[in-house]
Formats: sequence, structure tokens, C-alpha cells
Amino acid sequence: MTLIKQSISWWCFVPQHMTAEALVRAAVALGYAALELVEPEDYQLIKDHGLQIASIRGHKSLTNGLNRRENGSAIEAELRDSIQRAEKWGIPNVICFSGNRNGQDDALGAEITAENLRRVSKVAEDAGVNLIIELLNSKVDHVDYQCDSTAWGVKVCQMVDSPRVKLLYDIYHMQIMEGDVIRTIRDNHQYFAHYHTAGNPGRNEIDDTQELNYRPIMQAIVDTGYDGYVGQEFLPKGDAVASLKQAFDICNIG
Repeated sequence: MTLIKQSISWWCFVPQHMTAEALVRAAVALGYAALELVEPEDYQLIKDHGLQIASIRGHKSLTNGLNRRENGSAIEAELRDSIQRAEKWGIPNVICFSGNRNGQDDALGAEITAENLRRVSKVAEDAGVNLIIELLNSKVDHVDYQCDSTAWGVKVCQMVDSPRVKLLYDIYHMQIMEGDVIRTIRDNHQYFAHYHTAGNPGRNEIDDTQELNYRPIMQAIVDTGYDGYVGQEFLPKGDAVASLKQAFDICNIG
């Protein structure tokens, strides 16, 4: 029995490495359960092949996000629409972004992010959909992004105090910012509703050319009782299908 349900992040593969149809067919052939970060026009294609959609992006801007009061109304409208689509299509996770600091104090940013999430947390609860704040690195890929530490994200979740407001623990990003991945998963797993992978450094395959040892990381996730998805979000350097197969096999704890 496979204990990790795996998904593929659409943007890493389509259109630069293959067509949408080719990715969906490859996902089925390799044993993936889902695709994610897809646009509405691709939902039916995915469902027609018996796959699930693990996550969608909840609002457009990553840099101008939930940590500003002036963004509250606009992002609330976007999130309400995304939650509605997620409920309709059986999508468990809607991804949210803190936005960049732009000189803002971390404590104030957390407070405002929590305020803005509380505007839609009951909507998410009623729909049975998770709002997941993505943890991203501010060192390499997303300079100045505010939700760049597990502690900050957990603090926001605690302030919102909703069973449907959680974190997307991106292993690649948090390896850059914090390391200590397995201990962090063990200590904070109750706040993690979704996981992403990639090799570090480089954000490429999760093979033995990079520093993360993904098999024990997957075992640590399984040991917490997690029953959600782990999304492969790496940028393949070689053959995309071969890289997806390798990643699936590494993470196929069972």
C-alpha cells in the first residue's frame, strides 16, 4: 500500500517540457494521484483521466499579499471565488501568500495576515477547504517575502484559530531558510496541510545530486499520520517523465 499520495505541480512541466495531455497521461502511468496549481480550463482534462486536483492558487499576487490591510477586500473576493471553485471540484487546498515585507515588522505582518484570513476562514470551514499559507524562502527565490519561517506561519495559524487555516510546508524553501526539516515536521505537523518538494540547491530533481534526503523525510511525514498530498514541484534538468518516475519512486513509502 502506498502511504504517500503524490501530485505534480503543473507549472514545472507544462508547456516547457510537455503538453497538458502528455503530463496527465504520464501522471496516470506513473501512479500519481493528482495534479496541482492548474488553471480552471484544465480541471476537466484532469478529472477525465481519474486524477484529483490537490491545490489551486487562491489569489493572484504573491508579493502584494495578505499582510496589508489595504489588500483585505480584494484578496477576500479572490479567495471566496477560489474556495467556491475548490468546493465544486473537490479540491482540498487553496494556496495563500503573505506578500513581501516592504519594511513591515514581522509581528504586525502576522497580525494583519491573520485578520485577513479570518475574513474567509468560516467560508473555508463551511466548504471543507483548507486555506494554506505557503512558506517560501526569501534568500534565493522570493526576496523579502514575509512568510519565510515556520515559526511565523505557525503564529499566524494560531491567531486565526481555524481548523481550515494551515501551512504549505515547502521542503525546498524551508531547507534554504531553516534546515532541520524532519524535526520541524515532527514538531509542527498539525499546522501542515500540504507539502512540496524540490532538490536543493537548484530546485531540480530530488535525486542524489542534491543535499536533501527525501526518503526519510517522507517517512517522517507518514509517521505523523498525514493523509494529504505531497506535490513534486521541481524543475527537471533531464527527461521530464524519467525525472517524475524517479521522484515518485523515492517518495513511494509503503
